[in-house]
Amino acid sequence: MRQSSLVVVANRLPINDNVALDGACEWRRSPGGLVSALHPLLRHTPATWVGWAGGTGPAPTLPDVDGVRMHTVPLSSEDLRDHYEGFANATLWPIYHDAVEQPEHHRRWWDAYQRVNQRFAEATAQVAEKGAVVWVQDYHLQLVPGLLRALRPDLRIGFFLHVPFPPPELFMQLPRRAELLHGMLGADLVGFQRAQAAHNFAQLVTKVLGLPATDRRIAVEDRIVRIGAFPVSIDTAEMAALAGRPEVVDRARRLRHDLGSPDQVILSVDRMDYTKGIEQRLKAYSELLEGGHVKVRDTVLVQVAVPSRERVGQYQILRDRVEREVGRINGEFGRVGEPAIHYLTQPFDRTELAALYRIADVMAVTPLRDGMNLVAKEYVAARVDDAGALLLSEFAGAAAELSQAYLVNPHDLEGLKQGLLAALRAEPADVRARMQAMRAHLREHDIRAWARSYLSTLDQTGLLLTRLGG
Repeated sequence: MRQSSLVVVANRLPINDNVALDGACEWRRSPGGLVSALHPLLRHTPATWVGWAGGTGPAPTLPDVDGVRMHTVPLSSEDLRDHYEGFANATLWPIYHDAVEQPEHHRRWWDAYQRVNQRFAEATAQVAEKGAVVWVQDYHLQLVPGLLRALRPDLRIGFFLHVPFPPPELFMQLPRRAELLHGMLGADLVGFQRAQAAHNFAQLVTKVLGLPATDRRIAVEDRIVRIGAFPVSIDTAEMAALAGRPEVVDRARRLRHDLGSPDQVILSVDRMDYTKGIEQRLKAYSELLEGGHVKVRDTVLVQVAVPSRERVGQYQILRDRVEREVGRINGEFGRVGEPAIHYLTQPFDRTELAALYRIADVMAVTPLRDGMNLVAKEYVAARVDDAGALLLSEFAGAAAELSQAYLVNPHDLEGLKQGLLAALRAEPADVRARMQAMRAHLREHDIRAWARSYLSTLDQTGLLLTRLGG
């Protein structure tokens, strides 16, 4: 079995769900998310990605993708139900997102979470060469660092949490809080999106485990575990180049024409998730239409809501509510051939997304809670014309970096309406100055800067960064 000096461990493999007839696979790219973040880093780097291929039953053997070896971990239908849909997404996800929805607790879910994390740890131990760097990703696999350290103490283990890490009073609700913390502390470096998350983690380690901790270092027996904030980013140059292609510019022109050539286009691109604030955004837009502040003929809202976790009951209910609200708004305010909202649920490829970003006079990114939100950064990178206003939730991790956006509290309906109006009515000079400042920040803090920052802290030898071009 070939072994690798860099191993990425994540719940999903970064590939499309279907293998072509010639056996080829392609990178699965979605709006924002882990794959979009790591794809530019790994496509030129010999590495192994350990993850689930997406189906149930025995693990398929998959070909390499862009030189990255795909090592599959099998999940049964019971694993999928109890580990993924259960503990990961119905217990941890709501807790980590301010309990926007009530978390559920079931003992069999925890059993499945332990079982699947053990399977991932054993698979990783098989493919990692001696002294390799292993980068474990996200809340699905919080036990893996500790389990992997027990199997392979020679490895350099990193863990990165892409979602928010909650304040102690929320995390303390978890029946298995100590085990989760111990699992994360198996890493040499625990990374978060924001400094507040690292602070929350340090507080909990002291409170629950009684370990001495600061916001940067935690003493665990004879080891020091480092913690810190490493805000994830995007390939800024790649998105800018894509947005500037003639075919994207032409596609953007045709899209605007197809929308009826409105004076202004508002765009939102989200996964269908209750943390994304879709319902609050629709309510605010509806009230602006009702009050006459926005007119359908002049302004169009394009809401892209890509289906997510469709087997989880909360998500099915959310999709039904969103679709009813879109239907109500279009029925009340739309005209024949002029809907108030263009509602799209299919995923878009990168070219189509770039064209949508180019026509969006206002990009509304208003989650109730989000670890980062890379869609906001993609929009800024795509605006090579320095135009376009970003309306951004204060509770998205991106708000700490993109402070020149029009920041809003999505829980405050009146504030959300006023923020949307401010972005729509802003003077072009103000919009340009804000966008130029945000674009300058992203050019300096792109995906490579994120990887260098994290991996240089994790990999003390520096050999891996040399291989990555750091």
